Amino acid sequence: MNGAIFFSSKYGSTEQYAKWIGEETGLPIFNVKDANADPSQYDFLVLGSPIYYYKVLNRKWVKKSLISIENKPIIFFTVSGAPSGTKLNGWIDDSFPTYFISQIKHVALRGRQKPEELTWWDRQLLKIGAMLNKDPEARKQELEGFDFMDKSSIEPIINLIQQFQSSEAISSN
Repeated sequence: MNGAIFFSSKYGSTEQYAKWIGEETGLPIFNVKDANADPSQYDFLVLGSPIYYYKVLNRKWVKKSLISIENKPIIFFTVSGAPSGTKLNGWIDDSFPTYFISQIKHVALRGRQKPEELTWWDRQLLKIGAMLNKDPEARKQELEGFDFMDKSSIEPIINLIQQFQSSEAISSN
């Protein structure tokens, strides 16, 4: 079963995870902005996206590509400051059709945010968000930044890829 990694990235965390996954698996990697990013050529997909303003950043690309990806096995990883849970699941629910969400295997990864690397606009919106955030730890992270990048956190994705690849090997025997 041949697969590929398709990602979008705003500040580099998602791209770094995509590269790590590619290094571990040998799968080709495509930025969804690239003209060569054609998911129809692959049997299974690994899709990666940051969460940006409570939405999946590559949601428009996914919706545009639904016809060519909806019947394929999909591992979907998100990268954000938010841990796995209800809040993150709600943002994904707001980004994709329900039937699509039901067919993906989601893995939540934690990212990195360095305030000095953000655009002026993003820094201002984070300050506003921090003022409204009732969680003191999340508020602090929104203002001061965070770095949760961890290569070992891709292990569940690697395991899923290996399952997809071994299921094809078994079915072709």
